[in-house]
Amino acid sequence: MSSLTAKLKNLKDYRSTVDPKVKDEIILEYAPLVRYIAQKIASRLPPNIELDDMISCGVIGLMDAIEKFDPSRDNKFKTYAEFRIRGAILDELRSQDWVPRSVREKAKVVEKAYAQLEKDFGRPATDEEMCEHLQCSMDEFHELINKSKSVSLMNIDDAATMSKGDKKLMVSLMETSRGANPQTAVGYKRAQEIIKEGIKTLPEKQRLVLSLYYFEDLNLKEIGQVLDVTESRVSQLHTQAILKLKAKLRNQFESYEDLAS
Repeated sequence: MSSLTAKLKNLKDYRSTVDPKVKDEIILEYAPLVRYIAQKIASRLPPNIELDDMISCGVIGLMDAIEKFDPSRDNKFKTYAEFRIRGAILDELRSQDWVPRSVREKAKVVEKAYAQLEKDFGRPATDEEMCEHLQCSMDEFHELINKSKSVSLMNIDDAATMSKGDKKLMVSLMETSRGANPQTAVGYKRAQEIIKEGIKTLPEKQRLVLSLYYFEDLNLKEIGQVLDVTESRVSQLHTQAILKLKAKLRNQFESYEDLAS
């Protein structure tokens, strides 16, 4: 643990007692982390989104983390800061509603198609099966996937899109509420199991992309070098994996609701 983080952790009531100088030091120490997270998110966004604006939002998230971090909980400040930084950036992107309605509609079409074919075949659909179902060419299908990637990014509440650190943190943050609400706890656990099983059914390259991106912390360019494919193809594989997992979640919970009704 760095000396700066130790100072923060040792404060008894830092919401009111954090020294502004200490806060400034922590912001400077974690500035590279803010830039890294902003750049990672920007790599999956249209070029018209300004990186500097995202970094500014990330700094606000970092400041919020400094104010709200609770050292009595079993969390590392870095993990908590990452979560708040990413959340602040995504909240700002959501508020701008920069994803056109037409793109959202196309993403829904793809997701529903994956869900339908998952029901029909009992497994994730291949690209060829999706093309036949959507009555489009392979090039047109890949274009749909490329347009859908920006929508899949925004679903931060979907556990399938969370990094390893985010998932660990969310378990801790939700601990109290899940304990107080058994139904929520069951739903959360069920979602975890569905995602785990869903990942096992994905094609090898899609599984590898998820593993390298979320658990090994490689960027799209680095993953492309590992798989010997273009960065654009890595983005396609990532988006397809996320859409397939969302489709599996949709089908499983719809089936659960049908049984309960």
